[in-house]
Amino acid sequence: MKEKVVLAWSGGKDSAMALRALLNNSRYDVVSLLTTVCEQYGRISHHGVRVELLRQQASALGIKLHEVNLPQANCSMENYEAAMEKVMLEYKDKGILTVAFGDIFLQDLREYRERNLAKVGMKAIFPIWHRDTAEIVRKFVELGFRAYLTCVDGEKLGSAFAGRPIDEDLIRDLPDGVDPCGENGEFHSFVYDGPTFRRPVDLNVGRVVLRDIRYFADLVPMEKQVTRHI
Repeated sequence: MKEKVVLAWSGGKDSAMALRALLNNSRYDVVSLLTTVCEQYGRISHHGVRVELLRQQASALGIKLHEVNLPQANCSMENYEAAMEKVMLEYKDKGILTVAFGDIFLQDLREYRERNLAKVGMKAIFPIWHRDTAEIVRKFVELGFRAYLTCVDGEKLGSAFAGRPIDEDLIRDLPDGVDPCGENGEFHSFVYDGPTFRRPVDLNVGRVVLRDIRYFADLVPMEKQVTRHI
C-alpha cells in the first residue's frame, strides 16, 4: 500500500518539482496540496497570488486542495503554528502521517518543520533536498514547466524581474549572489503549466506594485481554459 502524503504547496517552482518527484515515486500517494492563504487579501501567503488562480492550478493538476486561512498578512508565529497543528491533527486522524516540502538546503527550516510535525506524531519528507539549485531550475525549464515570478526582493532584484517568465533568459540574467531557485527568499513564482498539468492555467501578468521592499506582479486569471489530456 502506498504511503499517503500531503504536500505543502506554495504554487511555485520548487513545489512543482517536489510534486513531480513524488508522482514519479511508486512509494507515495499525494492526497492533497496544502496552502496557507491570507484571508484578509484572498492571496497565497508571501507569494501574493490570487486564491482563484491557486484553485485553478490545483484543478489543472487534478489534486485536492486544502486551504488554511490565516486571518492577517502579519499572522504571528504562535497563531500560525496553532492553525497548522490543528490541520495536522485532522490529517493524522485520517491516517495520513507524512507531509512533504519543497525545501532544498535551509537546514534550520527543515529542522523546524520536522520538530513541529514530531510533536503531533507525524513526519516530514523533502523530495528535492540537497539537489543543486542551478540544476533544478534548468531541469524545470527543460521539462516544459512554465511559470512567472510573482514576488521579488527589491534589495536583491529590480522591479523589472517581477512578472518575468522562468526561462533561460531569466536564469542568465540573475545577478551574482542570487540563488537560482530563490531559496534565500530572493523571489517566488507561480507555475501555470507543465508535464504534471492536465491543462494550463490561463492568466495574464498585470501591474507590478511595491510593498515594503518587495515587488509583486499581479497575475490575473483569464475567463476561458482549454483542456489538454495527458
